Amino acid sequence: MSVLQLSVPPMPYFIVNGFAANEPGFKHPNRRNIGVFDMLLVRSGCLYIAEEDRKYEVSAGDMLILRPDKHHYPTAPCQEETLYYWLHFQTSGEWRVSDPNESETSDDREEKIPDRLRVFIPQTIKFHIPQSFHIPKPAKLFALMDQMIELGARSDSLSRWKQQTLFQNLLERLHESWQSDETASSARCADQAASYLRQHYHENVSAQALGEALNFHPVYIARCMQKQFGCSPFEYLMHYRLEQAKLLLLQTDLPITRIADDVGFNQAAYFTSCFVKYVGATPREYRRRFQ
Repeated sequence: MSVLQLSVPPMPYFIVNGFAANEPGFKHPNRRNIGVFDMLLVRSGCLYIAEEDRKYEVSAGDMLILRPDKHHYPTAPCQEETLYYWLHFQTSGEWRVSDPNESETSDDREEKIPDRLRVFIPQTIKFHIPQSFHIPKPAKLFALMDQMIELGARSDSLSRWKQQTLFQNLLERLHESWQSDETASSARCADQAASYLRQHYHENVSAQALGEALNFHPVYIARCMQKQFGCSPFEYLMHYRLEQAKLLLLQTDLPITRIADDVGFNQAAYFTSCFVKYVGATPREYRRRFQ
């Protein structure tokens, strides 16, 4: 998923928005480098759009933000009546497409400022919003769009200010909804990975095999497991293997080499080394301790 990272302040600012009702056969305009972000929020129907070489089908409840410096064009006409909101906004601050899980880096310019003067420097934050996202409960966002359109019919400064305020509210709700969905998706991925590792612990499980089984990138799986369980997939697998080994040591008379092989260790010496590291005793000492 592409995520837009905005450095604020300054805050992104609202320009104009509206509502469109298009008949079957309508195509989104073919435009290049329009200079503003174009947010689309579909109530019903579907828009078929591409940004450069990436294609989107924006259906009911979907939101898509087209970037200001890219080529946008239709990939197919609407198949049914399509109702959607559109909104243009821009920012005078820095922005880029980013990975929301990457660690934030400090600004080199701020590091050169004396400590006594840093108190006067505005503290920027990294605000993330998804470029494409399905909103589970879009009714409140639809209502905010309607309010901004209504205010746009007026010409006084207070109405314009209210539009800006509603726009900030819209971005906050998008961010919160996406974060909630990301947390749930991350937890599901971690649980699926843990289940797979428990089922295949006696096999030679690689990061690539885990990724292919779950249809996720191994780096994403590792990130999810670290967040959910506080350990990497390898650490989780190692811990589970050793727990199974402890049960076999206590409940059977199997040789150490056989137990090592049964729980996924190819070499008994490596098994013993790992067991000592995690348990604090050799497998033989552990078995004698509880006999």
